[in-house]
Amino acid sequence: MAEHMTPDEFRRAGHAVVDWIADYWATLGQRPVTSQDPPGAVAARLPAGPPEHGEPVEAVLADLDAVVTPGLTHWQHPGFFGYFPANTSGPSVLGDLVSAGLGVQGMLWATGPACTELETVLLDWLAELLDLPKRFRSGSGGGGVIQDSASSATLVATLVALHRAGGGRWREVGVDRRYRAYTSTQGHSSIEKAARIAGLGADGVRPVEVDPETQAMSPAALRAAIEADVAAGVVPAIVVATVGTTSTTAIDPLPEIGAICAEYGVFLHVDAAYAGAAAVCPELRFGHIGLEYADSYCFDPHKWLLTGFDCDAFWVADTAELIEALSVLPEYLRNAATESGAVIDYRDWQVPLGRRFRALKLWFVLRWYGAEGLRAHIRSGVALAARFADRVRADDRFTLVGAHPYSLVCFRLRADDEVNTELLARVNATGRVYLTHTRVAGWYTLRLAVGSPQTTEAHVDEAFNLLATTATTLLPR
Repeated sequence: MAEHMTPDEFRRAGHAVVDWIADYWATLGQRPVTSQDPPGAVAARLPAGPPEHGEPVEAVLADLDAVVTPGLTHWQHPGFFGYFPANTSGPSVLGDLVSAGLGVQGMLWATGPACTELETVLLDWLAELLDLPKRFRSGSGGGGVIQDSASSATLVATLVALHRAGGGRWREVGVDRRYRAYTSTQGHSSIEKAARIAGLGADGVRPVEVDPETQAMSPAALRAAIEADVAAGVVPAIVVATVGTTSTTAIDPLPEIGAICAEYGVFLHVDAAYAGAAAVCPELRFGHIGLEYADSYCFDPHKWLLTGFDCDAFWVADTAELIEALSVLPEYLRNAATESGAVIDYRDWQVPLGRRFRALKLWFVLRWYGAEGLRAHIRSGVALAARFADRVRADDRFTLVGAHPYSLVCFRLRADDEVNTELLARVNATGRVYLTHTRVAGWYTLRLAVGSPQTTEAHVDEAFNLLATTATTLLPR
């Protein structure tokens, strides 16, 4: 019978696992970005049942190579340009390792004081790095917390907004009237999901038209939607504005949207899941103009700030309102520190009770890179995207779609959707790069998102050269 792993056994096995990860990272560029296996291949390589007897770590690592990695899409690959980046880094992995080793359950201050206090300070550090409004800093009535994802941040913001819009009634009686959430037609799918979970249904979200040129929310359309709902007896509860939409990184105009929210007393949540990281660079803070209107704000360090999933940074301007909306205190969680009112219990700032020590990986990343290193990483991504956009612009068979303020470039062949669909399929089939698509103004549009710390000019050039040579085979002579 296998015994519990001793500290010395863990040390030996841990060295082997770290070596495996380092070798994986070192060989990523030689692997195909996406799996070449058909559906079901990984499952077929696994035994029919669990092992009866324990096995050595070496056997598990061998199966990582034989069973798991052939069935992966390699998100850390330098040729991964799909979706948005979800990039990690050495310091982040080490921070997560320490978090896993400590095994802290940080639901209350009392169950892990350092877990709570480090998180509070780190969210203040991040707010300073991004130059967020003072109202989001701890000690000012506001504060930050790490959620698992921007989807959870949107859900929490929606619940707090309902609490406010109902004058506190939501907490006791639930959704007892018609409430509405507003976001642009380009807003993230998590906004509709949050509304459904909160009991508003999909009809509880009113999509607001965008400017056809910029794909950003139209303030006039937002005002018209709110006025129509008020006239119909519907209560406007929350507006979710986006800085860097998923399709094209459009930037909703916060000054105008914020003024409308202030006029009607509507909760404003700003979702900067991807693009918020860019604000570590002073020259890339243009999306945050008007952020002083926001009641809450979030961005994902796990997208473009070298911190492994899951890590969403979420701030509110009024922590008392947040806690009042979400706090549930059964007898078994009562303790002297909570009763004193002198500590933060982050369980009241999120949907689950339990929470991991996520702040550690963020701390490791900030300590390793420093503000200077993080800015260099962001600027590199923006420069690589600009280089790719220049290549697109120089080839008159292609056209850029919209602006590229960050490190996402949207583009398409000057051809029909069928040709663009085939172009994407053939380029991805090479295994050298991986791009995804969206639709902009109805047109099938390709997206190239830069984010991996391993991506260089050579990888971006290879992506364009693959696109250009493939286009030659697809277009009429």
